[in-house]
Amino acid sequence: MDITIRPVRQAEFGAVGELLVAVYLTDGLLVAGAGDTYAARLRKVAERAEQAEVLVAVEGPDERVVGTVTFSAYGSPYAELARPGEGEFRMLAVRPEGRGRGVGEALVAACLERARALGLSGMVLSTPRHVLPAHRLYRRLGFVRAEERDWEPVPGITLWAFARDMA
Repeated sequence: MDITIRPVRQAEFGAVGELLVAVYLTDGLLVAGAGDTYAARLRKVAERAEQAEVLVAVEGPDERVVGTVTFSAYGSPYAELARPGEGEFRMLAVRPEGRGRGVGEALVAACLERARALGLSGMVLSTPRHVLPAHRLYRRLGFVRAEERDWEPVPGITLWAFARDMA
C-alpha cells in the first residue's frame, strides 16, 4: 500500500469537504440527501482544522486524497463523546476505490498514535449502527461497543459508541 497519512493542507480543504459529502451520500449517511444540513458541516474543513486535527490519506506522486478523518481530544468542539483523558475520531471517510486496501485502518491507526503521543487513556467514536464494515474494523483494532454512550445527534438518528483503552 503506497499510502501516506498526514495533516490536511489548506489547498486540500475544498477537496476533503467534497470527499466527505460524496462518501456520506454514497453510504446513506446523509438522511436528507445532498441537502442535508450535516453536509454543510462536513464541508467546513478549514474550521475543523483550526479546532481539531484533520488527517488525510494520500497516494501517488500527486498525493491524491483517498481518505480523511478528524481527531480531537476532550475539550475540543469536535469531541462529542470524549471524556477527560480521552481522544475521539469522527468523520472517517474513504473513497470507494480506496476501500479494502487498508486506508481506513491506516487513518484509525494514526488517530491511535496521536492519542498515545498525547498520553490519553482512551479513544472513543460514534458511528451509525448500519455501517457494519466499519464496525468490523473498529473491533479488529481493539474497540468495543460502549452502549451506555450511544446517543442521538438529532431525533430518530441513533449513533453507536465504541471505546478503546489505550493501556
